[in-house]
Parts: sequence; structure tokens; C-alpha cells
Amino acid sequence: MAGVTKEQVLDQLKTVTGPDFNSNIVDLGLVSDIFIADNKVFFSITVPAARAQELEPLRSAAERVVKNMPDVAGAIVALTAEKKGGPTSDDAVPRPAPVAPQRPVQRPAPAGAVPPPRVAAQPAAAHQHGHAAAPVKSGVPGVGAIIAVASGKGGVGKSTTAVNLALGLQANGHRVGILDADIYGPSMPRLLHLSGKPEVVSGRVLKPMEGYGLKVMSIGFLVDEETPMIWRGPMVMSALTQMLREVQWGDLDVLVVDMPPGTGDAQLTMAQQVPLAGAVIVSTPQDLALIDARKGLNMFKKVDVPLLGIVENMSYFIAPDTGNRYDIFGHGGARAEAERLGVPFLGEVPLVMEIREMSDAGTPVVISNPEGAQAKVYREIATKVWDQLQTAKTKGKAAPAIVFE
Repeated sequence: MAGVTKEQVLDQLKTVTGPDFNSNIVDLGLVSDIFIADNKVFFSITVPAARAQELEPLRSAAERVVKNMPDVAGAIVALTAEKKGGPTSDDAVPRPAPVAPQRPVQRPAPAGAVPPPRVAAQPAAAHQHGHAAAPVKSGVPGVGAIIAVASGKGGVGKSTTAVNLALGLQANGHRVGILDADIYGPSMPRLLHLSGKPEVVSGRVLKPMEGYGLKVMSIGFLVDEETPMIWRGPMVMSALTQMLREVQWGDLDVLVVDMPPGTGDAQLTMAQQVPLAGAVIVSTPQDLALIDARKGLNMFKKVDVPLLGIVENMSYFIAPDTGNRYDIFGHGGARAEAERLGVPFLGEVPLVMEIREMSDAGTPVVISNPEGAQAKVYREIATKVWDQLQTAKTKGKAAPAIVFE
């Protein structure tokens, strides 16, 4: 196979129209330096942080045209941004605006109907002090700790990190399960090479699927892969309730929850209602991902979920031919952010095509190459996460036990 060159890649990228619709992304100076190794292409596109979501199709288009080049074996493209100082306080996650109390409308009851019980108004003592009193509720029977793996945005390798973290915890001797909480984009069936439907144990209780020793539950097992998930909030929460509360998890030391990406209502509601012992935030080195990571961190802070730490994914690239290290998307941003916020830094996961390829093949790198350098990184991260959980227990700082209803 003939080697692809930077000039060929740039020529192809000139077919991608920039956000101004008047020129292409190359002439606009949005494309970073291009790195090529084993005919695999790596680069980033600089965009305004405020327009990141709307410009995601731009990134996808650039990645697609490069992948379609005859001599290209693969491509990884990321969005990055000039650092604008992003939200750094709790205001990154807006608080709900106060709603004026409404007097209920009295409607005549149908003949013979039993009127609903009348409830006398109670003084909201907790609200007078600015805090709502949250009821303490039981956790999931048999599960020692539930941890969330989350990200402020998609495309940072959160699910790959979650599954390798779970396998790393298992490799370290712990009993582990994983809950795929991404209703709209479940990935665990593919990442763990699982198919079929869970067995019904009794009534509505399901037996989890098993992959590489992990107990696994995902909406991908319950709904056909081709079925579009056009569900509103109550349906999503009902599905998550069943997957969390109506599954025979057995005795687990840790249940890893692969959270949906972002910090919208669904994510915030889940963070409030799952009995989380802590959260792991996944970010990439570039400023854009870090801005979004802060939103995720602040979301968990608001609902009093301990932050177990930050993982910097796609941290650096080691060229397979020379062994030289390249910081394609920047480096050290997540570590610096963790130090600034006083949050543990859990580790750096290198940008290695093997990690993505093995994940897509359903054999995560901790399983496919357990003695390799990448598997070692995940096991070390798993060790730090477990240590953080034990520290939280010792200090009595575990999150309130709150569950789905």
C-alpha cells in the first residue's frame, strides 16, 4: 500500500466547506498539523467553543473524507478551541429558576367519584434555608458501590474508558458489573461482543448478560438495534429503573455506570437519583473538552456526588515506527484542571489505534492484550478509583444513598 502524504490529506480536506460557507477548512486555517503513522491520520479542527455542538457535523465530514481516501487505514479527528476561560464555578450548571406557587384549580368531581385526599400546606423549612431535604433511600441489594463514568460532551472515549475501567477493576480482583445508561446510544453490546436478550428470572426481574466475567445490562439487549429510541424523559427513567433495580446483579463490589454524554436534564436527573458512591470524569487534553468537563464536574458537585477523579483520554501518541511521542491534541490539560479544582488526577490514556480497533471488535484492550502497556494504564486507573472509594468510606464522605423511583 502506498503511503498517504500530508499534502494529499490537505487537498482532500479542501473539499470540506468551513463554517462561513465561503471557504474550506484548510484555507480558513482551522486544521492543525497533520500526523500520519501506518497510514492512519490524526489531526484536530479549531472551532469557537460556543459553536462546538453545531459544528460537530464539520468534524464528522472531515473525518469521513479522509477515511475514504484510497491509502488511508483510519482517521481520528477532534474538535479543539481557543481557551476562553470557560465556566469555572458552580454557575456552569444553571440552577432551576424559582417558580411562583400556583393555586390548584378546583374542578367538580364526577358523580360517585371519591375525591382525592386534601393535603394541608406544610411550611417548606428546608427551602427557607436554600436547601431541599432529600429522603435517604436504600441502595441496590448486593452492590457495594456504584460509580459513574461521565463526560461533558460526546466523542471523548467515555464508553471505551468505562468498559476498560470495569475490566481493570475485575483484573485487580474485584467483582464488577456495568450498566449502560445511554438509552439513545447504547454501546456495551458492541464493546463486549454480546447479543441476545436477558433471561427473565421471576416476574420482572432480569438476569444480566455476562461478558468477559462482567455482569452487563443495556437497553441494547432489550430493544432491537434498528429501533429508533424516540423516548421522552419518563420512558427513559422507567427503562433505567428496570435496568438498575430489576436486575439480579448478585454480589458485586462495584457497579460501573456508563453515563450518557453531556449535562442535560437526563444526566442531571440520573446523577440525582442513582445511589452513586462517586464519579469519574473523562476528558481529552484540548480546551474545548475541558470546558465541557467542568460542566460535568459541577453537575456532580451540585448533587453531592464525590468526584473520584479525572481521566485524560487521547493524552498523547506514540509513533509505532519510531517510538517518538507526539501531543497531537495538546497534553496535560486534564491534569492541570484536576490540580486547579482539587480533584484527583487518575491517569493518562494514550491515543492508540489498537484501543479503538479492539473496542470496535468487541475485545477491549484489557482483555485482548492484558500484559500490554495500555491495559496496564487502565489497571492503574482502576486501582486509584478503588483507593478513592475506600478513602471516601473511611472518611464517611460517601454520597447519600438515593435511588430511582
